[in-house]
Amino acid sequence: MRKIAHLSDFHFGTHEPAVTADLVKSVLEVKADLVVLSGDFTQRARRWQFQEARKFVEQLPEPKLVIPGNHDMPLFNILARLFWPFSGYNEFIEPLGVAGQSYRDEGMAVIGLNTARRFTGKNGRVSKEQVARVRDFFSDLGESVTRVLVTHHPLGQADNEVFVDLAFGSRLALPEVVNAGVQMLLSGHHHRGASGAIEETEDREQALIVYAGTANSTRTREGDGNTYNLIEVDGRDIKVEVMRWVPGAGFKEARTSQYCYGEDGWELLPART
Repeated sequence: MRKIAHLSDFHFGTHEPAVTADLVKSVLEVKADLVVLSGDFTQRARRWQFQEARKFVEQLPEPKLVIPGNHDMPLFNILARLFWPFSGYNEFIEPLGVAGQSYRDEGMAVIGLNTARRFTGKNGRVSKEQVARVRDFFSDLGESVTRVLVTHHPLGQADNEVFVDLAFGSRLALPEVVNAGVQMLLSGHHHRGASGAIEETEDREQALIVYAGTANSTRTREGDGNTYNLIEVDGRDIKVEVMRWVPGAGFKEARTSQYCYGEDGWELLPART
């Protein structure tokens, strides 16, 4: 079994120090095999915000896979956004992650893509070149290895979940990454912790998508609060626990979804009583 701690949307500059401290404590306690941080480390890509974000990321256990989000590019400094959009991220955050934004062990393979773009506003985009990279990365893996793709902007809509804005290019990219063997997609951006299967056309397999909420920022969604995902991967069985911050008690399991991959793709198992 493999365990992934999936955190996103920290927005340092609007973060809560008490929540941040409890978040570090919780992630250290769960002893994940991989910590995935899927973007929006800062609120406005200011240097002091990246410095605060770096202090936080440095406290988390290795290995860590990091990718930027749209908030990690300057908004008001137009020249910096045009010519050096990721200079702060590259200086403070990128060196803390695994090389090449990818990770492999005997049970799972995980790759991250940067979907943040200078000219798409808050929305992202996935390119043909990035899809080709995904195909190459997963091309030589055995069937027993679970394949995971990480982006900041969602590439697909989870069933039974409220509508989310998808990255530009997702309509063409999603079938390609599913055909490349990707079984689970991790993303953030819309600040709600949720999961579900993505249905493609009849001749394609399903993929499972897992959205992370905002881990420690005040920019929470009503009814969700500060959350992160604890994901257990056991071959073709995946359990997603949404860990929610409770004042005075730290991060506690709020809800759990268990999935099994069968003949019809990913199926949500009945809740245990």
